[in-house]
Amino acid sequence: MEQLGEEIGRMLRPGDLVVLTGPLGAGKTTLTRGIAQGLGVRGPVQSPTFVIARTHPSLVDGAPLVHIDAYRLGSPAELDDLDIDFEASVVIVEWGRGMVDGLRDAWWEVELDRDGPTRPEAPRDALEPTRPGAPRDAPAARGEGVGTARGEGVGSHGRGQDDACYGVAHEAELDADTPRRVTIARRP
Repeated sequence: MEQLGEEIGRMLRPGDLVVLTGPLGAGKTTLTRGIAQGLGVRGPVQSPTFVIARTHPSLVDGAPLVHIDAYRLGSPAELDDLDIDFEASVVIVEWGRGMVDGLRDAWWEVELDRDGPTRPEAPRDALEPTRPGAPRDAPAARGEGVGTARGEGVGSHGRGQDDACYGVAHEAELDADTPRRVTIARRP
């Protein structure tokens, strides 16, 4: 996922907005880490779950990377309130579907999905509501079945430990080798 991100990062320019969508553990922050490498910005890149946004300045006289986690934001207005310089930055918004409309005329949308279960003991239907043929009333289709009420589950950055909120996420649970489906589209 990082290698794909690095290739994408080499193509992005100031003013580009990328919206990342996918379940916990799909690789959103891992992809962002690769994009940061491709842009040549200062790291480390970690999930900005509680700080909402982090700016990574360029080390190669390029655009800074602004990495936003919109999961805790309630509306596009709250994203706009962050006062991000979209024109001069490359902006990545995790959990940003439906949050960037009106902020930019166009953006890239990257949807990530794991092809296998994120936790070995979890039923497959609970973790893959977008799988072709999955029943619409599966627990995950209703927003259930990923993690627990206390926030224990897979880390959102796809590797090791996410100290921000998800506790320890072991490599065996994340299974970095599990294939991902990646869909990239230009919006709107």
